[in-house]
Amino acid sequence: MTAEITSESVELTVDGDDIDVHYRTGGDGPPLVFLHGIGLDAATVSWRHALPALAGERTVYAPDLPGHGRSDKPDRAYTTEYYLETVTAFLDVLDITQPALAGLSMGGALALGYALDGGEVERLVLVDSYGLGADAYWRVAATGIFQTPVVGNMLWQGVSTSKPAIRSGLRSMGATEPPQELVDRVASVVDRRTVRAMRRWQRSEFRATGFKTDYSDRLSEVKVPTLLVHGAADPLLPKSWAERAAASLSDSELEILRECGHCPPREQPERFNRALRAFC
Repeated sequence: MTAEITSESVELTVDGDDIDVHYRTGGDGPPLVFLHGIGLDAATVSWRHALPALAGERTVYAPDLPGHGRSDKPDRAYTTEYYLETVTAFLDVLDITQPALAGLSMGGALALGYALDGGEVERLVLVDSYGLGADAYWRVAATGIFQTPVVGNMLWQGVSTSKPAIRSGLRSMGATEPPQELVDRVASVVDRRTVRAMRRWQRSEFRATGFKTDYSDRLSEVKVPTLLVHGAADPLLPKSWAERAAASLSDSELEILRECGHCPPREQPERFNRALRAFC
């Protein structure tokens, strides 16, 4: 029998502002919190298969981070620090103590950053995680675009309203053609304010000399069991990041998924959920 996953919301105070954060939750047992990536993502996009699959053994939570999904999308700066403060507030208000944290892409950096900032976690699951390397081949071009507002506005103009543009964005992250169901699901939760949040976060993170957030030299500080999952065909973040991180962590497992791109939970949900259940 599949556990019921329900929609809830909570009011948080983050960086002095009150915001409503929507989240999905269900199940019973020790807490497991899922954190999605930036931009074309939300709780119901990347974690729709994982939530019911893990709710049999865990109480699962998956918030829509501010600027995404059904959560508030204020007109403000979006930075990794802001999202880390959001994660801390979410856990505190819901009284979630010592959770397992699973994060995809930017969400992986948030899970890792929370632990490195002194947050108590049971274990970490880092999925095609940002924050494990200093640079990537495409960053120079992306930085130039973000520093040229007119070009940046033209580039992202159609993302929030055009399904072909969303398909193109998803195609650039995956190893196979994105199914129409995924395109429709992303289109239902992404709007121009989401694109605004994504661009502002990217502008904050993509520096002339590399990525702003890079925890690779602090991995020896992580003392909890950590599972690293990475798509072998990820075109955004190289699998060498995960391989190097696994070698640096004191207690780690590494799962490289063949024929998989940047988003294993939605590209290969059965394989991903099997690895996650075995680890958790």
